[in-house]
Amino acid sequence: MFHRNSVPRGWSSFRTGPYPPPQVPRSYDYHHQSQEEANSFQVLELERLPPYEWSPQPSTSTAVAPPTSTMTKRRKRHNSEYSPHVEKRQRTDYSLQPLEASPLSWAPLPTRRPDEAVAESSRSSVTGFDYSFAGPHLYLHPQRLSIPESSNSLQSFAKDKLSGQMVALFEACQQQSSDLERKEVCRAQLQQDIQRVYAAGRLYLTGSSMNGLGCRSSDADLCLVIKAAKRPDPVYVLSQLKKAFKSLSYVERIRLIRAKVSILRFREKGSDLEFDLNINNTVGIRNTFLLRSYAYADLRIKPLILVVKKWARHHQINDASKGTLSSYTLVLMVLFYLQTLKEPVLPSLQRDFPECFNPFMEIDMVPEAPKHIPPFNSRNQSSLGELLLGFLNYYTAEFRWDKQVISVRKAAALPKNNSQEWQNKFICVEEPFERNNVARAVHEKCKFDAIKAQFAESCRILKLSRDLNSILPVRAISNKESSRR
Repeated sequence: MFHRNSVPRGWSSFRTGPYPPPQVPRSYDYHHQSQEEANSFQVLELERLPPYEWSPQPSTSTAVAPPTSTMTKRRKRHNSEYSPHVEKRQRTDYSLQPLEASPLSWAPLPTRRPDEAVAESSRSSVTGFDYSFAGPHLYLHPQRLSIPESSNSLQSFAKDKLSGQMVALFEACQQQSSDLERKEVCRAQLQQDIQRVYAAGRLYLTGSSMNGLGCRSSDADLCLVIKAAKRPDPVYVLSQLKKAFKSLSYVERIRLIRAKVSILRFREKGSDLEFDLNINNTVGIRNTFLLRSYAYADLRIKPLILVVKKWARHHQINDASKGTLSSYTLVLMVLFYLQTLKEPVLPSLQRDFPECFNPFMEIDMVPEAPKHIPPFNSRNQSSLGELLLGFLNYYTAEFRWDKQVISVRKAAALPKNNSQEWQNKFICVEEPFERNNVARAVHEKCKFDAIKAQFAESCRILKLSRDLNSILPVRAISNKESSRR
């Protein structure tokens, strides 16, 4: 992050906003041939937010140009094909200890209406959405957040009954601009309060709320990044924040949950909006913007993933805490299926644009990097219903669970090797950055058998009925999500 009187590294101008204008879009085709179809990121581009106005103290520091393709020239650690864990380099040190002058009893910030929210967000060229994180000495104009609305062109993939049902469910359940804005207002308030104790802390909104794959009922994931010479103890920091949060007027039901990635769970006061806050789980920030890039690469991605997650949740195979599949694992399984079709719906963005998803990139620049990705046009014009059936059939009859590793990073099924990460695991899904197994929660054969059986049974039923109601209570789910408007 930044010293209080300096321009953040990679941000070249105070007056023109933190990032340079996007490159002129190029047509990108999986088969390296130009296409005229408009199935591109630009179709869904958001309304641009106004640039930030910086009012820092005079600084003698020199700004450095933002990363471009030259970032790949940085010295990289050589990994084996399956490195169990990739450590992120920390180039800047910050004090972990709370400020001595800042007591843990805070005066809460005044409640703000959404139109008064401080928009401290970062920008992805895929959507034009601003999502940077301001320091404690920045003065920002109030800005509104927005997310893409559904496009009428999605109807071109919904010419049959099943596809139409999928579009209708998606439109009833997808996260709205008002939902994201509400989360951002709370995040901005929390960041300002947290910085009274951890001045260098930066709070990121991550997960489905930010990657474009969220529902109206989606909880909000937060990552507090605190860099220090000594690796901070997440449980200690979360314990300090738990005490401090008790004095805040806008949060309630605060609980510390100790786990492999410990979190502080709390709710917005007087509502059912729940937050999970972790410390320095920066891979979550990286994969948020990787998945966001995939989510807006093709109009069919978001509806298909939403239906798959609702289906898995309904059939009780979408809960890692109970030994089944996490939502992140399900998303990677869908993306992998779409990458490996004879006519791919998606490429491998990490393979084709490594400079945009460099695992050693400074975390502040992660939200900016995807803007360098040009539009993607797929020749595959399958309907949503065809893709859903294909997904269920692929994991029922084609994928070799005993021999293959799902790799979105490579857009290919990789053979299991003899490492502990993959051997004797029922399901192997590679995390795109850390390259560990995100499906490790499925460690009981009975749970694995139940997952496979549900794929097979739903595939059989849907092939016969071509009716989404045969595998999912569509109306009940739509009504539940719509009630949150």
